[in-house]
Amino acid sequence: MRLTDCHNIDDFRALAKRRLPWPVFDYIDGAADDEVTRRRNRTAFDGCDLIPRVLAGVESVDMKTTLFGREIAMPLFLAPTALQRLFHWQGERAVLRAAANAGTVAGISSLATIGLAEAGALTTGPKLFQLYVHHDEGLNRAMLDAAREAKFDAVALTVDTIVGGNRERCLRSGFTSPPRFTASNMLSYAAKPGWGLNYMLREKFSLPNLATHVSEGSSVPKSVAEYFTSMLDQSLDWKRAEAIRKKWDGPFCLKGIVAVEDAKRAADIGATAIMVSNHGGRQLDGSIAPFDALAAIVDAVGDRVEVICDGGITRGTHVLKALSVGAKACSGGRLYLYALAAAGEQGVARAIAQLRAEIERGMKLMGAKTLADLGPHNLRWR
Repeated sequence: MRLTDCHNIDDFRALAKRRLPWPVFDYIDGAADDEVTRRRNRTAFDGCDLIPRVLAGVESVDMKTTLFGREIAMPLFLAPTALQRLFHWQGERAVLRAAANAGTVAGISSLATIGLAEAGALTTGPKLFQLYVHHDEGLNRAMLDAAREAKFDAVALTVDTIVGGNRERCLRSGFTSPPRFTASNMLSYAAKPGWGLNYMLREKFSLPNLATHVSEGSSVPKSVAEYFTSMLDQSLDWKRAEAIRKKWDGPFCLKGIVAVEDAKRAADIGATAIMVSNHGGRQLDGSIAPFDALAAIVDAVGDRVEVICDGGITRGTHVLKALSVGAKACSGGRLYLYALAAAGEQGVARAIAQLRAEIERGMKLMGAKTLADLGPHNLRWR
């Protein structure tokens, strides 16, 4: 199987599985407990049908929108995800370049494998920094200062990771950051020599945005779930979120909202955007899917904040359904992480291009010249 054989996100997933050691692939692919929510995030889109309109004269369509104060070329962006250099040696650099070339937003995690200064200098494309609030207040300040200095367009405060989810695939494989090689997983790593050579011979793995304050995750192996539970501040509340918002003078997003009342409170504390998200099903299994939560949230706060549907996106038609409900844009992580693992920057660029083509083709088949033409009239709920 080659990159040219990848025609959809499931194809990229299959190629990533061939190229990654089992523990690393399962970290990307897995979720919490029975992984019910992970599956539901995607199947939720099957609960409604698109109603196309014809004879609309759609020789050309315009899918541009504005998000976080920047115009983007399409209503889909790459959500922040951690540890990207474990999936391919190019890591965030590949993702940032591919997103900028496509004219869309790239998200950078607190647990990124490049520093915020480098990320800010790498492209002039729109960038979102995802903040995890740690016990170490000096670290929190340092990351916000670094994002400001690097001229990030927006900050997303992640609010659904008070503790780490029960990721049983990682428990079985022993996956940690950095990887801990054990008798039970060594064969899997040895079976992927290309990955191993890149990991061992290229630059030393680290989490530079954290390493100046904490060793966990960079030089001391720790599972991501353990990291969240032990290193993040479980006292985070609305008062603290509002204080963080006041420290950032640009667009400010809360990531991990699925309840209407929480969406209203986010708007009340000055958030300019919310990501309707359940962390890809990696935290609370059994949680409502973002798409299922979307309509009520749009009705409640869609005129006050930019509402983003995050999770379960694998097709352009998923984006069209979310926009028809009222989302300003969509985002996802696995949709480009599989592609990154499959073929680095080329893989990410191909995945973005395919999804963009699906959105454009879908708009034409829907009879929508612009995103504003999409609305509830285009949906029938089952």
